[in-house]
Amino acid sequence: SNAEGRPFETFILGFFYAVLGFFLAWWIFKQNVSLVMVFLTVIAVLPLFFYTLKLEEKKDGFIKNEKILIREHFRAVRFLIYMFLGFVVAFSLIFFVLPPELSENFFGIQLDTIEGINSKVSGNYFATGNYSSIDVFTHILINNLNVLFFCIIFSLIYGAGAIFILTWNASVISAAIGTFMRNNISSYASSVGLVKVGGYFHVASFGLMRYALHGIPEIGGYFIGGLAGGIVSVAITRHEFGSATFSKVISDALLLFVLAVVVLIIAALTEVFVTPMLF
Repeated sequence: SNAEGRPFETFILGFFYAVLGFFLAWWIFKQNVSLVMVFLTVIAVLPLFFYTLKLEEKKDGFIKNEKILIREHFRAVRFLIYMFLGFVVAFSLIFFVLPPELSENFFGIQLDTIEGINSKVSGNYFATGNYSSIDVFTHILINNLNVLFFCIIFSLIYGAGAIFILTWNASVISAAIGTFMRNNISSYASSVGLVKVGGYFHVASFGLMRYALHGIPEIGGYFIGGLAGGIVSVAITRHEFGSATFSKVISDALLLFVLAVVVLIIAALTEVFVTPMLF
């Protein structure tokens, strides 16, 4: 509950755990850094995430007002988003400061994932030239709903399992941001001459903002879904099946699921129609 009231501390914690996970993976598992750094980061934050699920499930038992309950849940989602942003900033900076050959090696699976996503979109729409913004929106929304589905299932089965999917997504987004920053700094330097440190900060902040605009609500939707599955999982382990409290948890989880879908629709609309106008 203290962490919910101080989300910036959660950002610092997420940043620290991501950096620690990377360096431990680099030190011990040099051939498999891409995945091991994600696993080590997840292991570090699992206790905090599971405690959050237990706390939110308890709130279902004593908070009767639905508006107050949803407001409480959003406090949890907010601090989890800050933790996720800590992951993203840490992994992005690591990708950016490493020599290109090292970053491409250590983020190899993430870069392959980005390439696979891009080629899939290109193959479906852009290769033929026969596509519209609605086609792209539909594709992005379906992909986001698939991720939401897995977040809910992982949380339902493994309790705090959604944190693995979200940490993996953080590493993929970071590889995309790091690539964007590196490419743009190269072009920025060749066109105007990068003589000031401010130029680096300009491109770095531009890269983060480009993804944050639609990325933050998107990740918020995933966390809401993960919270929905997680509180049901906690309720089951507490042997509340069939009780009035369990019924309350189920109705609360269904409401959270609907909210998650609405947030993902807004995020997809932003990605397709707003982000390209600004960046």
